Amino acid sequence: MTQLTPHRTRRRAASRILAAAAGFATVGALVAALPANATQDRHHGGKGGRTVDVQLLSFNDFHGNLEPPAGSSGQVTENLPDGTTRKVDAGGVEYLATSLRTARKSHPYSVTAAAGDLIGASPLLSGLFHDEPTVEAMNKLDLDVTSVGNHEFDEGATELARMQNGGCHPKDGCFEDGKKFEGADYPYLAANVTNEKTGKPILAPYWVWKHNGVKIGFIGVTLEGTPDIVSADGVKGLKFHDEIETVNKYAKILDKQGVKSIVTLIHEGGVPASGSYNYDCDSPSGGAGISGPIVDIAKGISPKVDALVTGHTHNAYVCTIPDPSGKPRMVTSASSYGKLYTDTTLTYDRRTKDIVRTSVKSANHVVSRTQPKAADMTALIGRWNKLAAPVANQPVGYISADIPGRGATSPEEPLGDLIADAQLAHAKILDPKTSLALMNPGGVRSDLVYKASGSEGDGVVTYGEGFTVQPFSNTVNLVDLTGAQVITALQQQVSGSNEASPKILQPSAGLTYTLDMTKAGAARVVVDSIKLNGAAIDPAATYRVAMNSFLAGGGDGFAALGQGKNPLVGSDDLKAFNDYLTANSSATSPIAPPKADRITIVK
Repeated sequence: MTQLTPHRTRRRAASRILAAAAGFATVGALVAALPANATQDRHHGGKGGRTVDVQLLSFNDFHGNLEPPAGSSGQVTENLPDGTTRKVDAGGVEYLATSLRTARKSHPYSVTAAAGDLIGASPLLSGLFHDEPTVEAMNKLDLDVTSVGNHEFDEGATELARMQNGGCHPKDGCFEDGKKFEGADYPYLAANVTNEKTGKPILAPYWVWKHNGVKIGFIGVTLEGTPDIVSADGVKGLKFHDEIETVNKYAKILDKQGVKSIVTLIHEGGVPASGSYNYDCDSPSGGAGISGPIVDIAKGISPKVDALVTGHTHNAYVCTIPDPSGKPRMVTSASSYGKLYTDTTLTYDRRTKDIVRTSVKSANHVVSRTQPKAADMTALIGRWNKLAAPVANQPVGYISADIPGRGATSPEEPLGDLIADAQLAHAKILDPKTSLALMNPGGVRSDLVYKASGSEGDGVVTYGEGFTVQPFSNTVNLVDLTGAQVITALQQQVSGSNEASPKILQPSAGLTYTLDMTKAGAARVVVDSIKLNGAAIDPAATYRVAMNSFLAGGGDGFAALGQGKNPLVGSDDLKAFNDYLTANSSATSPIAPPKADRITIVK
């Protein structure tokens, strides 16, 4: 752990107040009472004139990607002046650290913030150690503050409190001899997450950055729908509140305390009109290039808030969406996995203590892998890799080419199909009557890449690579569903809570149907086309269906899948996947990428 500067020592003492060891803190009244030096920023500079430019550096959805993400998951698309695009390799904490440190130079007023999902769904290098390596890296990055995201709750509120406060894991203990996990130097903000019993926020709802008389308040929230996309155990005892109402509540509190400049860190996002990180989101008018949940949220959040740093959708955008008074307000997101960072200039008026909105400027920047690596991050990665190597480098299978998952360009992902096939094979061992498997797309976290990531050789899939694809430790569950329930589940992919942003289930071999995206809602699923091994699905028949425990609990808006009968729990999903690769591939007979032709999509 990096030696603490006086600033970081002060903030660590403050952070100890902000989260209780048991995972439930009553901090609402405590935050305002924190001493001024507990929130003092590290950066220094002269007091200047009436206005001062504050640099806000931000990112989101890092997901423990300490090493550069593999394949298309580690690329961003760039618009070129001639109208063409190109793919740029990006990401990795060694390069993110260099980018942020370079950006801070010559900026005496600079604050670094994040919008959640820094941990959770992480590659093995971080996930194997319950994301302690990532928190350590964020400390070294001099991250000032972050909101929680849905994945901060993957292991529950008690574990999230440990991320804040430190201490060894209750089951796995300390991972390095003579070293105790110190926890985050930065506060996690969770304004809209409360203890069901006490009604109090489980972590600090806001934090105030101060330097030379300049004060900027940060309010942190996650999406209200977090319980729909996290396992029930992860959110047990918690209540998640409306984003707009919560932000507006704390904006008033900050305003009454004399904090007129406010930034919201919100783990909810939008869908840009272009996949290029540097497209013009405000053409032909402000916010015209973005859709999705963040648009309505931004339009409802109080004008007291001067900028929104967002996340969750893993997209890149810099937009001005009008606030309720009609005034343009900056809304940003920096893709995911540390591939981009956002540099926003907030012009602070010392007389009004507010941000001059007309002067706010922002842009996303690529975390290029052509720049020098940060030596301290290289050392951090090497240290943790040494601990992970005995597990990570074990070969589990062979592939003949890249198998796209997270980086797939179509809703049906080749890797998603492969995982569904693996779960079906595992389920048939438990119950030969199992006839199909369904995999949620959000559970496929990466690609399988043919090129060797280390010394294992091209085409070799290691345990670590498999872990990166499926890091959640879900189990493979078997349930009985009627044909009508299967049909309803397929319709729920594109209707209800999933209508605006469809979640296309990855089907096992034998399940085929047509998805007509020219229609709306449930009508997009052509019911007459749904077939299993060539035979039409019978609404009255009973089918044995395999899926992960998250889906079996009705996660991701698939209530129909949560209605299954006669449940049977199998092994964890990663073991099922690895066993399938081992049983069905060899160096001389590797697995080829599935054709991803089980769903016919009409556009």
